[in-house]
Order: sequence, then structure tokens, then C-alpha cells
Amino acid sequence: MTDVSIILPVYNGEKWIEDCLRAIRDQDFSGRLEISIFNDGSTDATLTKLREWKEHLKQKSVSLVVGGHSSNPRGVGYAKNQAVHQSSGTYLCFQDIDDVMSSDRVSKQYQAAKSELNSIIGSKFHREPAGSTERYTQWANNLTNDQLYSQIYTSHGPTLIMPTWFCHRSVFNKIGGFNEGGKGVPEDLIFFLQHLELGGGLGRVDADLIMYRYHPGATTFSIHEDTIWKIRIEYIQKQVLQKWQTFTIWNAGKQGRKFYRSLTPANQKKVMAFCDVDPKKINSAVYTYQESKEKIKPTVPIVHYQSATPPFILCMKLDMTGGEFEKNLASLNLREGVDFFHFN
Repeated sequence: MTDVSIILPVYNGEKWIEDCLRAIRDQDFSGRLEISIFNDGSTDATLTKLREWKEHLKQKSVSLVVGGHSSNPRGVGYAKNQAVHQSSGTYLCFQDIDDVMSSDRVSKQYQAAKSELNSIIGSKFHREPAGSTERYTQWANNLTNDQLYSQIYTSHGPTLIMPTWFCHRSVFNKIGGFNEGGKGVPEDLIFFLQHLELGGGLGRVDADLIMYRYHPGATTFSIHEDTIWKIRIEYIQKQVLQKWQTFTIWNAGKQGRKFYRSLTPANQKKVMAFCDVDPKKINSAVYTYQESKEKIKPTVPIVHYQSATPPFILCMKLDMTGGEFEKNLASLNLREGVDFFHFN
């Protein structure tokens, strides 16, 4: 059996193959390494280039398994599942064909994963072109170990980005694979949240181990914001709000009200107040849920954040107020993941 299988779903990856496979070939890993590629209906020269690379890899004792010959693409989730099923590695290292790993990625994550068999292990990363999604990159790379868990409901998606995932095969088997809904389905986010729901752990090698490419053809751009929103709402209600008797929504504006309207009626009744700093919103005193089907429309008080009662759901974007929101939050001496969760 192979020690590590690199899992690569590919659709029209011709222009990325050279950089991607060269970096895998040149790993400093001393164990047995395999690349498992599933070609999901490519119409370019992907298969030709993969055949050329098979010999290059063989010379470095890296085996290449290529599956998929249909002209009908089934989507990233399906391609990932097939790549895993045809692989033989005890550990799985996930990546996209348009990304490039550092020479020490496999060795570092392999060592980390060996002591955390029930965890997804990620890493830091950088983007190319430089400066792409700068706020997102800074957020992901600077999360603490605790925040890997407490900030999973933000709009950014998984706190460990998919092209950095590394795990024991049993982690994949426990979930049963990725969602195969096809285009527009955030299969990585769904897998990530299911993993946590089943008691799975998260870890990160605090080193930049991958170049995460930013370009218009990336599958991320095919996923609608509303789809992500609904999944986040579903899981925060199951994993957080179900355990709370009452809570406050921080932000009486558009995002806070959208969050409230998205809740089940039972969770709406748990909302004690909206809190804010805007005098206009606070002076309006209450928010009335006009779209409610109840005869008497529910109303929720709007108060200043200093008068609000935790726990909080924070529907505020970070780094958008010149540090004022972060300063206000810190002044309350609350515990993230206990007294508040981000939903921004």
C-alpha cells in the first residue's frame, strides 16, 4: 500500500499540469507516493499531457493512476470521490490541478497527520497573482487553533482551505465521500461541516505549503452566495443555537435582519435583541418581522451593544470599521466559541 496519495480532480487542466506535477515529483518525502487523478470529461490536451508525465514520475518512483474517460463531466465532488476510490494511500493529500505545493508539503503534513488520525490537517498558503483576495488570505492564515473551530460559520467557507487538506483515509471513509451534486455545490464546505459534526478534529501546519491560484475559471466562482448562506444557517442552528436558550444578534442592519429571517421560528423566538452602535437603529427601538405568517407580527428590541446580553451571533464583517467593532467586542471580555460566534 502507498503511504500518501495525492488526490487531483481534473477538468481541462492542460495549462496547469506541468507546474502541478513537477512540484509533486520534487517532494522531499521519503515514503511511497502516488498521484491519483480523475479526469472529469476534459476536452483539451489533459490526457495527452498526463501520459507524457507518467514516465517523468516513474523515474522518481512516484506512481500515477489516471481514471475517467467519459466526455460527460460529473462535477468536482464526483471526481474527488473517484480519485480517492482508485487510490491506495493510507493518507490522502488533496489539491487542485491549478495549485502548486512546496517541496516539503507532504513530509510536513504527513508527520502532523500521523499524530492526529481523526483530523483534517491544513496549512498556510499564498495566492497568485500576489495580492489576490488579500483579506481572505490574511484571515485564513492568522486563525488560532481555537478559531479553526469557532469561525467555521463565516462566509469565507472552511477555516482550512480545501487545497491544503491532508488526512488519514479513515476521515474520508467516515463521511462517505463528497457531495456529488455537481456544479454550484460547495462539496468541500459540506464535507468539512459533516466532519466536525461527527466529532472530527482540525489541525494546521503553520507553514506556507501551497500556492493557491486565483483565476476566473476556478470552481469557487460557480457557487452562489445564497447556497453557502443556507448551508451555514443549517449548521449553526444545529451545532450552536440548538444548545442556547436565548441569544443576541449583533447588527441591527441588513445582515443581522437577514440572519434573523433565515432562522426557524423556534430559533427566532430565542432572539432577545439586536444590538448596534448606530443611534438611528437604536432609537427605532424595535424590529418588526413583517414577513412573518403569525397574526401578531414578532418584534425584537434594538439596544446598544453595551446593554446587550450574551451569547451573541456576530453578523459584522471584520476589518471593515477601522478597528472600532473589534475594540467594542474586546471591551466586553467575551470568550469566542462560548459567548459568541461569527456569522459574517
